[in-house]
Amino acid sequence: MTTPPIAGDGADLLALADDIWRRWRRVRIHGGFVARNVDTGRRICVDPDRLWPLASVAKVPLALVVADRIARGELAGDRMITIDPARRSEGPTGLSTFRHPATCAVADLLGQMIAISDNAAADALFELVPPAEVTSRLREWGVDAVHVRHPMHLMYEAATRVAGPDFTLGRRLAVEGARPDGGHVIDSLDIHRATVGSAAALADLVCRIWTGDIDAAEDACAAVRDAMYRQLLSPRIGADLQADDIRIAGKTGSFLTLRHEIGLVEYGSSRIAVAALAASERTARIQQDVDLAIGAAARDAVEALA
Repeated sequence: MTTPPIAGDGADLLALADDIWRRWRRVRIHGGFVARNVDTGRRICVDPDRLWPLASVAKVPLALVVADRIARGELAGDRMITIDPARRSEGPTGLSTFRHPATCAVADLLGQMIAISDNAAADALFELVPPAEVTSRLREWGVDAVHVRHPMHLMYEAATRVAGPDFTLGRRLAVEGARPDGGHVIDSLDIHRATVGSAAALADLVCRIWTGDIDAAEDACAAVRDAMYRQLLSPRIGADLQADDIRIAGKTGSFLTLRHEIGLVEYGSSRIAVAALAASERTARIQQDVDLAIGAAARDAVEALA
């Protein structure tokens, strides 16, 4: 096995980074992992700069840009948007499952998009703030390694175009269709066509949202923080960090073989930003050991950095 770039501030953290990578390989996942203490800057990194397709993690930068436009008076948060079920985006939750027209305010679509990962809500916002505009605003804020390129529905359409509606075949193609240069037979897994980002860039973005060290309006950062605290489930970062004195804000990203989550863990007086972007080499739909391996990495990193 070729060890990817790893880093840690000190011998113990460097050893932990190596251990995380080896544990991930035992369950046949590869990916990028960054945990960083928001206040001290100490961090643990595994392959931090590699670009990965983001799936629903892309909803965080979209949320920040939408919230910033609302805060600056460029977009009305109480503007009502009607979702037509004949045109809505696919997804397992929220407005994506509605069979009848539903009307929701822009600010509430933002909350739905993060808390329950509602694809229809996300794409309604993408119609107001297109992917290119999200990327452009990120560049203005100094976020260089996140590229938002498409709405959520194109992620699914790219998969069904080559695999049809059979996601069993889609997961097999996700494993077998990778190309050495980051290309892929499924466009939404191709780093040259998909919405992509690195673990380092996303951990940094989380830090900046929590500290306000970004040119987005503070009200926008606060709105995104609030939405991420409301995420209904944290199956990866939070898998091994469930306790009364721990608070987690996060956003998952799951698609075919992708198993991502980014967020912030409050542990005592410490704040740890975590970005875990992982891709499985197995085709099973349910891979609880993968989620637990990501959760163990987050737990160990938080304990080491807190």
